[in-house]
Amino acid sequence: MKRKKALITGASHGIGKAIAIALAQNGYDVGVNYCNNRTGAEDTCRLAREAGAQALAFRADVGDYQALRGLFDAYFDAFGSIDLMVNNAGVSEFHPLLEVTEEQWERITRTDWKAAYFGTQFAARRMVEQGTAGVIINIASNHVDGCFPEANIYAPSKAAVDTFCRNAAMELAPHKIRVLALAPGYTNVWEPDNPINQVKERIPLQRFATPEEVANILVFLASDACSYMTGTRITVDGGALLPVVPENTFNGGALLPLKIHETGVSE
Repeated sequence: MKRKKALITGASHGIGKAIAIALAQNGYDVGVNYCNNRTGAEDTCRLAREAGAQALAFRADVGDYQALRGLFDAYFDAFGSIDLMVNNAGVSEFHPLLEVTEEQWERITRTDWKAAYFGTQFAARRMVEQGTAGVIINIASNHVDGCFPEANIYAPSKAAVDTFCRNAAMELAPHKIRVLALAPGYTNVWEPDNPINQVKERIPLQRFATPEEVANILVFLASDACSYMTGTRITVDGGALLPVVPENTFNGGALLPLKIHETGVSE
């Protein structure tokens, strides 16, 4: 069976690394993009090759337009074609609104939003030239729907990615190219002593996702089993945004006793 070709940005660690490995295990040769972590990218490639894939690492700061274009040139020189594009690279930084600098805004926005936009464009152009009914999956976040402290740059950038997916899906549908957004919530990429671990008990499923769980869903979305899905977002956050009242105890869904005030016609 002929292997498909995929390019994954930000694939040296975390979710991106898990995505590259899962794709390798499911019939894809993979281009592994990284910015600074060459060792991590080479390890991703090693694990992908062990799964039977061709895997090559490509260094590029995808928030830089010229570097991103160079990444695609190098990828196409090596692989020749593309069936799946995964715009995963992102900068997760959180700053108080009143203290945000232009440099911080630029760093987060160009990687989380600009890179996804032009990564989609570059991939789609080649898919159209090839006549490939390809798939483009952009990694968003459950920040699209929820408000988290000091996420005033990160969340709007991910919301832009989410909306862009729908617009891109409309324009690319005539070319049989599907565009989807995958929005993870809390994913276990932190050290055990990281304070973020205190949040677990507030999630209905009371745990974080593993990168592999997110990756497996992406593989499913890219597959022919989802061939009629485009222009939509799939959120994978263990129900983190479901609770809306503090009375919910998160242990079986029971509510603390509430005093009910009835109204009606007095006798």
